[in-house]
Amino acid sequence: METKTERSELTLAAILDTSLAMAAADGLDSLTIGEVAKRLGLSKSGVFSRIGSREALQAAVIDEYGRRFLADVFTPAMREPRGLPRLNAIMRLWMQRARDVEIKMGCLYSAGAFEFDDREGPLRELLLTHVQRWRSALRRTVLQAVEVGHLPADLDPDQLVFEIDGLFVALMREARFLRDPRAADRAWTAYERIIRSLQVSSPR
Repeated sequence: METKTERSELTLAAILDTSLAMAAADGLDSLTIGEVAKRLGLSKSGVFSRIGSREALQAAVIDEYGRRFLADVFTPAMREPRGLPRLNAIMRLWMQRARDVEIKMGCLYSAGAFEFDDREGPLRELLLTHVQRWRSALRRTVLQAVEVGHLPADLDPDQLVFEIDGLFVALMREARFLRDPRAADRAWTAYERIIRSLQVSSPR
């Protein structure tokens, strides 16, 4: 028999799941306590008691998206050896998540960047922190590939991060707006071409 705490945790998980789907499809501004309550068949006070204000709901959604993103992409890739094996694993897992989640629901990082590009405030800062944290993780992985000799010593890591991160912005537009079913394959082909153009033939 479920305890009150277990039921509360299940309800919170349902609130976050529903809110994530809403934010990915229609933007963070689409989130309201009332609409989330309506979709879940709960009272507004029931949602508020578990999540707090609308702003707290929006912040919780950004944090939950970031947690799931890292759990799906970055954490499992850390099992791979440093260098290109790890960077390639990150890219494969990122592409797989794009196929399984973002292409179907939308990407909060990409859509949110456009939604908040000219709007100041705590939500923009929180989203920016998550995106910068992810790009920093990518940069560390690129630098490790340089350190082990898989990529050239004179590589500009910020340029490579810009290029591979940009692949996913293009991927989301191609897949969701242009509805190209080959978008993820094209993005992977572009990534492989970039790495081949940089790769050191005989690692140290």
